[in-house]
Amino acid sequence: MANRLTLAEGEPATPPQSPVRGASSADDELLDAYSRAVSGVAERAAPAVVSVEVQHRRRGGPGGGSGFVFTPDGFILTNSHVAHGATRTDIAFPDGRRLRAELVGDDPDTDLAVLRVDAASLVAVPLGDSAALRVGQVVIAIGNPLGFQSTVTAGVVSALGRSFRSVSGRLIDNVIQTDAALNPGNSGGPLLDSRGQVIGVNTAVILPAQGICFAVAANTVKLVVGQLMAHGHVRRARIGVGGQNVSLPRLAVRAHRLIQPSGVLITTIEPGSPAARAGLQPGDIIVAFDGQPVHGIDDLHRLLSGDRIGAASTVAAVRKAERLELSITAAETAQSKS
Repeated sequence: MANRLTLAEGEPATPPQSPVRGASSADDELLDAYSRAVSGVAERAAPAVVSVEVQHRRRGGPGGGSGFVFTPDGFILTNSHVAHGATRTDIAFPDGRRLRAELVGDDPDTDLAVLRVDAASLVAVPLGDSAALRVGQVVIAIGNPLGFQSTVTAGVVSALGRSFRSVSGRLIDNVIQTDAALNPGNSGGPLLDSRGQVIGVNTAVILPAQGICFAVAANTVKLVVGQLMAHGHVRRARIGVGGQNVSLPRLAVRAHRLIQPSGVLITTIEPGSPAARAGLQPGDIIVAFDGQPVHGIDDLHRLLSGDRIGAASTVAAVRKAERLELSITAAETAQSKS
């Protein structure tokens, strides 16, 4: 016979516990406040979030992602990997309008692109201050994952100051990690704070992990967008070397009083480049640039910013047992070279 759990004869049943009304009420108020914050942001920002539909000759068919209007006169932000190389780009608005877009400029090194449509008085969302973010802060993502337009997800800032390698090979610094659910098609959409300001541009997810998503920080976006709108690309400096990360011999570290155990081994030098004119040679190990230590190629990329173009700088290198201090003037490039 199957076992049955029964009450002993005459034993009273345990009465149900009455809820603690104060705690329940407080929880309800918190949940209501959270819901109002998320729904309020969605209502204000969703009209500015668009679907970016692209045609690619090389990819052999249509593709796309998300984007958002950041100025009322038709400028739209999205990811470079969405817009780069497109032969045709169309923008679908939540109200049903479809407009052809032109590429103003894109930057694969930060995975950002600016588009423009011929329209005025559009609903736009403002760029906020990502430096004010705190881990645990509520964030809202809006986009078009898998073609489902105007999808809203919410989560928190999981971590700040992450680095993420772009398709060009360079590191994107100060990336925001969030657990707000993102899927293919969210790329280029906004990550917003509870005030409805864009604090990041959604760019990537880690598959097959769940809840590990990344956005390019708004303060990085501001710097890049300004250059894309002015020049069509981001101005970066280059010295014309090919290299690889290498560990320094301990004797060299001690002898030259270096603060880092590694540098950039020069493997190739372009003829006529700033490096060639400065006297650098294959086999030299770059250890500093303008007094800043160079641990590896990523450090060199960061230091070769646009303000170095045409400016006299000093590059420090180890050649065999000798440390060299050479004057170098970096040139401009729109490519992801060092």
